[in-house]
Formats: sequence, structure tokens, C-alpha cells
Amino acid sequence: MTEQAPARRPRPKRGEGQWALGYREPLNANEQFKKDDDALNVRARIENIYSKRGFASIDPNDLRGRMRWWGLYTQRAPGFDGGKTATLEPWELDDSYFMMRVRSDGALLTADAVRALGTVSQDFARDTADVTDRENIQYHWIRIEDVPAVWERLEAAGLDTQEACGDSPRPFLGSPVAGVAADEIIDGTAALEEIKRRFIGNKDFSNLPRKFKTALTGHPSHDVSPETNDVSFVGTVHPEHGPGFDLWVGGGLSTNPMLAQKLGVWIPLEEVADAWEGVASIFRDYGYRRLRSRARLKFLVADWGKEKFREILETEYLHRALVDCPSPEVPVQQADHIGVHAQKDGKFYVGIAPTAGRVSGTALVALADLIEEYGAAGARLTAYQKLVVLGVEADRVDAFVAAAEKIGLSANPSNWRRNTMACTGIEFCKLAIVDTKDRARDLVDELEKRFPDLDTPITINVNGCPNACARTQVADFGLKGQLVMDADGNQVEGFQVHLGGALGLNANFGRKLRAHKVTSAGLDDYVTEVVTAYLGDRTEGESFAVWAARADEVHLRGEKALEPVT
Repeated sequence: MTEQAPARRPRPKRGEGQWALGYREPLNANEQFKKDDDALNVRARIENIYSKRGFASIDPNDLRGRMRWWGLYTQRAPGFDGGKTATLEPWELDDSYFMMRVRSDGALLTADAVRALGTVSQDFARDTADVTDRENIQYHWIRIEDVPAVWERLEAAGLDTQEACGDSPRPFLGSPVAGVAADEIIDGTAALEEIKRRFIGNKDFSNLPRKFKTALTGHPSHDVSPETNDVSFVGTVHPEHGPGFDLWVGGGLSTNPMLAQKLGVWIPLEEVADAWEGVASIFRDYGYRRLRSRARLKFLVADWGKEKFREILETEYLHRALVDCPSPEVPVQQADHIGVHAQKDGKFYVGIAPTAGRVSGTALVALADLIEEYGAAGARLTAYQKLVVLGVEADRVDAFVAAAEKIGLSANPSNWRRNTMACTGIEFCKLAIVDTKDRARDLVDELEKRFPDLDTPITINVNGCPNACARTQVADFGLKGQLVMDADGNQVEGFQVHLGGALGLNANFGRKLRAHKVTSAGLDDYVTEVVTAYLGDRTEGESFAVWAARADEVHLRGEKALEPVT
């Protein structure tokens, strides 16, 4: 009888850096600088040292790390093309100016707040301002010397940049029509205010494994992209207890997209902040800190499953059982609230669109003037790079809409202007590979000429890199920036294409075609060919996303366009 070799012992599984399991030693450079000094402490150094001594005085761990907790990133130095993004060290791409994000957290911005946002842009940011899909205002060209003055002006108007970036609770998405929509299930404003009051700036939650994104809506249209957030509270109605919120966890896009998992519970308004604390605490304590690429909550939820996640939430953090309730009905399409809509109090709200989120300080000051002139309550930002002005009297709506149009904010935009989003792109972002904002605006201009009377919504999300800040995978045309080869063999700016992605009833990440890339220069013609094929081949009432799932690949590659049915 032959002697068998001894069985190999399985190699011990490497720790994932989960604090709750005893892995407290920092396992990468980011975890180390957070351990060395809480990132919120950098504000004092900005005010007392860096703003006085200038850019060159900033400690590297503050510059490329902790300053993010106060909404500050260095912007991309000019002159570096997309080919340099992956080949140079981050510090080599640093400009001596900053991008700054200002949180709105779903709050109603008064005329004074909108004016403050505008004058900061005019006085300190070269008139730049973008409305982001996180309901932020984003500036560029901010000098470190000016940051204290910017904070002073913003905070006097009730605004702030605290934890607008970094491994922290990022700015919240709230329904832009909370408290006024006639069809609202429940107004969640008080819950968002309570979460912000208790946890933003709270050092118990300023060192999370990675970013932590929150959304909350009581509107049946799910107008805050709840499927793509780490934690979302979504309005629902319990047959006995009435209106409240379901809890969704573990959504996120980037290079490993996952839709949030629905726990199927009912949480009353006054307990939302406690539930948020429980979810954030699980992320802090059990989140994977060893590898940054796996440090989002979605990976933990995927590994545990929603049943275990709920069990840990209830037993270790809430110390009570959550009430079961079927998850709410999902809308066919999430609302952007563009146009004129009646409020429940007899007044109207007006959704207005810039192009691809780009506004300016001048436009924001002009909008503040209009809010005052027309007696509106204020404005909210949306999760789709738009704005909604609330509380306009019925007899002044038409005049307000006309005045907003004159400052570049349209309540009656074309499909293309209404449904196109773009991230910051190579103009300012150090992670980007291609231009996005200007390319998106040029695309919108061209498509408005080619399809001026499109009768169905088609969305286009333009992203400068794989990180999906403009939600690449959930648009009809999701464009992910990369360098591609043109017909002459030259390396040029281009996009990988996702087709037919969606949120809502048919939520999915779209269809990618093998080895299919489009040059930026050829983008207008490519979109035209695919849209023309869709218009010629669709069945009655068939959306682009549904068509894209079944369409012949030759049509999706833009190689053959059908004539649209007239």
C-alpha cells in the first residue's frame, strides 16, 4: 500500500482590514494617513497655515488626502493629454488650483444662498460652476489663499463643504420636490436634516473605508437614483402604519457596478437617522479596508447577502427588529421634474435645465435675482444635473419661465439637453482620459439639429474615465472615456459604449458590444445612426432600452441605420 502524501493545510485567508474582526492596523497609505490624524482637523491648518503661506507649504498627505474632507481636490494641470493619466504619478498632474464641492443635501436654497454660490464663483472661481449629479455645486480655479474667505461667505448663507469628498458621508441626494409635490408619499426633509446635524463633522464617522453615498426620497418617481447609492431610503406605505421608508443598501457603479438590494422594511420618518447610523456603522466596522478597490459597501453586501446584513443591523446596531413591508412599486422611469408642475398648495415648481450641468456664477446670481423678483421659495438641485425652483405663483409662471430661458436655464429643453449628463472630464479632473463637458454640449447641439422633434426620451451619460461619476451604465447611451485607435491607426480620444442601461422598472447595466469603441470625433454620426435604427425598428411604445436589449448587433454598432418610420 502506497503511502499518501500529507494533505496540504489551506492557506489562512488574508484579512480584509475589517475593524470589527480585529484588523485595526492600517493596510495601505490611505488608512495610514487617516490614522495619523483625523482628516477633519486639516481645516485648522488650511485657515492658519496654508492659506497664509501658499500652495507650496501644504503637506502632501493633506494635499492629496485630508483636504478632500473639506471638499477640496487639486485640479488637473493644463497640457497633459489623456495618455498621461495612467502613466504619470498623481502629483505630476497636480495644478496649484483646487476644485471645490459645496453640499446642498437636498435642502431648499434661498435666494441668498443661490446668490452666495454665484458670487463665490465670480470672485474666486473664474465664474465656473457645475451642478453635479450629487446635488452639489462644483467650482474650479480656487486658490488656497482664498479658501477661508470662500468658507466664510458660504457658511454665512447656510452652506458648507464639510465631507463633500473623502472617505466620509458624501453629500446626500434628496427629492427636489420634497414637501411640495402633490403626489408625494412622505416628506423626508426632516430626516436628511437630522442625519446631517448628527453625523456630518462627527468624528465617529469621518474615517470610513471609502466614500459613503446617501439618497432619500418620498416621491413615487424615485427621483434620486436610489439603486446606485450605498444607502437609500425610499418612500413606501405600510398597510397599518402608513407612510414611511424602505431601506436599500449596497448600490454603486464604477468598474464593478451593483444595484442596491432592497430590505423590504418600513421605517418611520423619526427613525431614519438611527437606521442611517446603523448602516454607516456597519460599513465603518465591517467594511473592507485592505484594498481600496474593494472598500465600498456594495462588496460587503454582495458577500453577506441582504438577509445577513439586515440581521447584523438589527442585532448589533439597532437592537430591535425592523418592520416588514413589501418594497414599493418601481416607476418605469425616474423623474427629473423638468417643466412646470402644480404643487399641493396651489403654487408651481419649475424644473430648469442647463446643458450637461454647466452653469456659471453669473447665471446663479441671475437666478437668485429671479427667485426674489418672482417671490419663489427657493431652488433645489437634482440628481440629474438640473435645478428646480419652488413656490412660483400661478399667474407668474410664464414670465418666470421666459426669464429663466434668457439666462440659459430652460424649462422646455430639447430631449438631448434634458437627458444628457457629463462628468468633469479632462478639463479639470486628474482621473479623466477624455473631454466630456464640451463634447457633451457639442453633441447636444448637433443632435438637436438632426432630431429636433424626437418623440421619446433617450438619455446620454458622458464619462471621462471608468469611474462612472455620470452613471455610465444606466443610460441609453453610456459613454466611458478611453483612448482608441482611429481609422488611420492614430491614438485619439474616444469611448466604450454601454447601450440600453436604465434605472427604475427595467433597471440594468446596458449592453456592451465586444471590441466596440467609438472615436470622439465620430460620436455625432454614431449616435445618429443608432437612433435612426431605433426609430425605424421599434415597436409601438418600445423604449430605447428595451429595443437595445433585442436589437441586431449591426444596428448597435452603427453600421447600418434603418429609415425611421414616418
